[in-house]
Amino acid sequence: MLRCQLGWVCIMLMMNAQCLLAADTASTGVASPIVLNQLSLQQAEQLFAGGNRELLAAKRAVEGAEADTLIAGQRPNPVLSLGLSSVNVNRGQGNMNQNGSNGLWDKTYNSALQVSQLYERGNKRELRTAVAESAVKASSFDLKETYRQQALTMATAYYDLKLAQETLLIQQANVGSYDKTLQAAQLRLKAGDVASADVARIRVDALRASNDLRQAEATLQKAQAMLAYLLGKDQDAARLYATDPWPSLLADPSSDTENSWLPQRSDVQAADARMEQAQRARKLAESLKTRDLTWSLAYQHFPGQEPGSAPDTVGAAVSIPLFTNYQYEGEAARAEVGYTSAMEAKEQVRAAAVAEMRRAKADLQAAVDKNRRFDQSILSEAQKASDAAEFAYQHGAMSVMDLLDARRILRTLQLEAVSVKADYAKSLSAWLAATRQAFTNQD
Repeated sequence: MLRCQLGWVCIMLMMNAQCLLAADTASTGVASPIVLNQLSLQQAEQLFAGGNRELLAAKRAVEGAEADTLIAGQRPNPVLSLGLSSVNVNRGQGNMNQNGSNGLWDKTYNSALQVSQLYERGNKRELRTAVAESAVKASSFDLKETYRQQALTMATAYYDLKLAQETLLIQQANVGSYDKTLQAAQLRLKAGDVASADVARIRVDALRASNDLRQAEATLQKAQAMLAYLLGKDQDAARLYATDPWPSLLADPSSDTENSWLPQRSDVQAADARMEQAQRARKLAESLKTRDLTWSLAYQHFPGQEPGSAPDTVGAAVSIPLFTNYQYEGEAARAEVGYTSAMEAKEQVRAAAVAEMRRAKADLQAAVDKNRRFDQSILSEAQKASDAAEFAYQHGAMSVMDLLDARRILRTLQLEAVSVKADYAKSLSAWLAATRQAFTNQD
């Protein structure tokens, strides 16, 4: 009895611990781990955001641009100079002091200590910082653009995996159907009900179906490898399995006006930032024509020059460059060319974005039309024709060649229907990405 009571106590403690763990997870908002063999598109995007290599490289580029901002905003460091001159090479006389003092500090060495500092004029440091900040802004938008493009690639790979999965199921069902038909034909051959040539034709088609099944398996493995690379899960490629259904058809796949989405696209924003950077670079090039100053403070120790004179002196100097040979015309011209190139690149990016949207919209509308035809009539009619052929063959009203043709047509249409659904899913993702919309959870 005591052991039984202790057992119940242990069970209750374990249940309470599990309840407390579940409550703590709910309160902290920690998400449950992602199961790769039941992967949704939203979960794939979560893995992609943390493991995609191209995305990580774009993040490093942003960090590098931020480091350049720190470099650009710093003042020039001062320069410390130490010198020693007037060293007598005559071993006999050395550097004897005429006043009779012969300590190391009293020898007639001319020692000097100088500090120099470059003083920049024309707001060069502020302009360098502004140029670097524009580069950071452009890199940040490049990161968003990389995310947009790679996320679209990831969604395409996800639907390619789903297409490969459904293709494999169709080929498996096709092989199973041929195996059953071949077994039935062999029994009928023994009974003398069918000719051996008909059985041979069925066996040939069964072998073809087996080849198609093997090809479908290879396609599935390649789709898993592609998606695994994009997610950063290369070692777990064989475990990936897409579970999301095909997206539903849009009633009217039309986009808003260009002014509503085009300025918000990351590639357009990056082009704007680079044009701003080029404009600031022009001002920086113009500021090079403003002369910088270099001031210096010096302390000199030179004992033994004249009796009674002080050996320590101080001095100051200012250096000003003379633009007698060159006045930075090349830098100014190069900055002007960079600004013109940035303007042209901005227009090119805007035109490419509009063209991308129009191509995606055309593909999407075509995919919607094809899906509707398959869903409304093509597949149902093909299935009816195949069922009728099966019935007719079983009752001796159709030859085996006609039966095999009906099966081939049905299998081809089934594969085409799945391919059309995949084309629609990928074209929908491309259209949503082109118009700067999320493509996950579009249902």
